[in-house]
Amino acid sequence: MKFNTKTVHKGQKPEELYGAVSLPIYQTSTFKQNEIGEYIYDYSRAGNPTRSNLEENICSLENGTDAVSFSSGLSAITSVIQLFSSGDHMIFTSNVYGGTFRLLDTVMKKYNIEQSWVDTSSIENVKSAIKDNTKLIFIETPTNPMMTISDIKGICEVAHENNILVAVDNTFMSPYFQRPIDLGADIVVHSTTKYLNGHSDVIGGVVITKEKELGEKLHYIQMSVGAVPGPFDCWLTQRSIKTLHLRMPRHNENGIEIAEFLNESNKISNVYYPGLPSHPQHELAKKQQLDPSGNYGFGAMISIDLDDYNKASKFTKNLNIFCLAESLGGVESLICHPAKMTHASLGPKKREELGISDGLLRLSVGVEDVADLKNDLSGALEKI
Repeated sequence: MKFNTKTVHKGQKPEELYGAVSLPIYQTSTFKQNEIGEYIYDYSRAGNPTRSNLEENICSLENGTDAVSFSSGLSAITSVIQLFSSGDHMIFTSNVYGGTFRLLDTVMKKYNIEQSWVDTSSIENVKSAIKDNTKLIFIETPTNPMMTISDIKGICEVAHENNILVAVDNTFMSPYFQRPIDLGADIVVHSTTKYLNGHSDVIGGVVITKEKELGEKLHYIQMSVGAVPGPFDCWLTQRSIKTLHLRMPRHNENGIEIAEFLNESNKISNVYYPGLPSHPQHELAKKQQLDPSGNYGFGAMISIDLDDYNKASKFTKNLNIFCLAESLGGVESLICHPAKMTHASLGPKKREELGISDGLLRLSVGVEDVADLKNDLSGALEKI
């Protein structure tokens, strides 16, 4: 079954009792047992048909063997870390989402998880960071918000030579434009809040595994910790995935045109977008960010640097279509200020190390008419 058909039909068989084409929402906490111990589902923390349908759907899109959904992207990442033990060493992309950094730098440090933060765009950096007790390499590509890209296949080859697992946060690309398991990854993580749901009305996460054994361990963690999404959130997400193959090409088209437009402005010192030939990993992006037909795509996440906070603030105040808000991946265009919003918890020194200046803005380009988006940005640029 082709990708576009999977989005609509995987995990979507018509309901058996009445033949409903749109699957029902099993909004229940518990289930009747025919006899003691005889059941398919017993309690919705442990399992729910609506959640199972969503997991089957996303698993098929990432070409995995199992998928486990969670109440948020961060709870999904937390569960991946909980696969390992105190004293284990892990390598992380240095320039990750601020919430991921906060989780690992504060909460997980209490559990003696040894961490190395490296620029994973260089495979040599990854090799140099490997220790005898390294168990996981966790990469985010492209990174949030600097749009740095790591070579998934190359890192997986190095990792597997050393019996190390690789996890990839694939939130920015979605499985439409990047499928890390096909490139060798063992684990894929998504914030389903973003492109998979795509309508800014759900918080959720998911982990997809290459091997069934890892999936079973994650299901056990999911049930034991209880960080599960509700049935209605699962239903909304699966409904939205049906149009993923329609939304992502439009996001990509708009993203490319907006990045090229912004790159021509003399009021912007830097435009960070893998689709620009000037991006240092442009060729790598063309190699690993491929749609189901094999055409490369760059997505719709763009970061721009206006040099200082006052200009950035004035720019956002003069936008009418782009909405100043956290999150990304929705059909509507959003803009955020990472230093004061998504990456505020890093602190000034860490942000400076990563290039997250006070003048940096991150754009999530939606599916609106691109001419309207360009006019909106142009008008705001004229006023700074």
